Amino acid sequence: MAAAAVAAALREWAVAAARRDAAWRAALAAWEPLLASLAGLAAQMRAAQRLAWGGSPLGAFGGLRERLWRKQRGAAEALLEELGSRRAELRAVRDAVGAGVAAVLRLYEERAAELGLAAALRRGPRCPSLADALEGLQDVERYYRHLYLESKLLLLSISCDSLADMEALPQSWERILGRYKEDIVQDALLKISLFVDNQRELCCSPGS
Repeated sequence: MAAAAVAAALREWAVAAARRDAAWRAALAAWEPLLASLAGLAAQMRAAQRLAWGGSPLGAFGGLRERLWRKQRGAAEALLEELGSRRAELRAVRDAVGAGVAAVLRLYEERAAELGLAAALRRGPRCPSLADALEGLQDVERYYRHLYLESKLLLLSISCDSLADMEALPQSWERILGRYKEDIVQDALLKISLFVDNQRELCCSPGS
């Protein structure tokens, strides 16, 4: 039965998506302290640039300013490397979820004629339609894809040659996160759960 096959694919996708969303949230949570560390380092580097080295006791230590800059730059590069590994985790989730969504949609397209448009659009009193569930899948895929892209662009914009921007990284990250609903994934999983449960009841009801 086409509806049962699509419901099974949705259920399998939802189980995997819930696990991957936990990994996504953990990777996102790791960004905040790393960006805060970069911002603090940028503040220190700006303060060092403003310091009148020649007119202070530190001026007696030749090369100290250059050594300090190299040390701070090395620390920034280490933080950027850690952010890069976290971005790779986001990319892995984006790719896995996207592939899963594509597989479910491909199955639906193969069985669409058998299902019929009316069945795909039919809602129950407490149950979303199949179309609603599929729309939820695409919302999740879009959320991961867009937020990953913004995280990538933010990371590419970080430069020790622009310390003011580096110091403002936590605020920039907050603005990015503020453009996305945190409950998109949970909303989609709820839609799918209600649809799958309803489909199971229909399959098990007398005369089905």
